Amino acid sequence: MEWLEKFNKVFESKIRLGLMSVLVVNDSLSFNELKDLLQLTDGNLASHLKALEETKYIEVQKQFNGRKPLTTYKSTEVGHKAFTEHLQVLENMIRDNL
Repeated sequence: MEWLEKFNKVFESKIRLGLMSVLVVNDSLSFNELKDLLQLTDGNLASHLKALEETKYIEVQKQFNGRKPLTTYKSTEVGHKAFTEHLQVLENMIRDNL
């Protein structure tokens, strides 16, 4: 099956798939926004964000909002392309198996 070779293992995790889904349609989201939206624990979210950051699929920006730290995340061009290609593979897989 040709589509299997193009399947992106980074997105095997439903959490990473969810993270990329919301990050490609938003300019950026904070850690707490992602946590609330996807209903994840701090540790679980942090580990999956780290994995996406290591692949250069997301970009992290740390700043301060007054005296309070604010960390935001956004999809990179590389991440957007990889995610779009992964969705195309999934669509092809579904189409070919109907």
